[in-house]
Amino acid sequence: MRASAITETRQYLTFRLGDEVFATDVAKVREVLDLTAITAIPRTPEFMAGVINLRGAVVPVVDLRLCFAMAKTESTRNTCIVVVEVMLDGEATVIGALADSVEEVIDLEPEQIEPAPRIGTIHTDFILGMGKRDVQFIMILDIDRVFSAEELTAMRGQEAVA
Repeated sequence: MRASAITETRQYLTFRLGDEVFATDVAKVREVLDLTAITAIPRTPEFMAGVINLRGAVVPVVDLRLCFAMAKTESTRNTCIVVVEVMLDGEATVIGALADSVEEVIDLEPEQIEPAPRIGTIHTDFILGMGKRDVQFIMILDIDRVFSAEELTAMRGQEAVA
């Protein structure tokens, strides 16, 4: 789905990574957790922080800052794990994503969302659009596209090992 396909008001969970505000469709969010112990898994991609035990289920946790070529997430009192459900080959997969902090749930009207910027060869397929709120831009993530199929498949393999 692209920004032009958004024809009704939607709710988005906003969160911070560094100085930037990102958002994802609230329908994709299962829950937000305080930072908990993350078990590192050897020989995984750098962006994979490890796995957590979520009520008996093994859930991979990724460092979104590393996915977006930012500095590694530092643990603070506001650091949290946003648990989302993404689709991989038509199957729902639960993933935790480290965020510096969660802000709020907001409503955005279709006219408040611009298409993702086209910047030559820079890959922006994972940005659904740019939300405008007051003077602030919010990058709306297409959470299903944030990770490539290969990366999610690698994480699934680690779930089986753990």
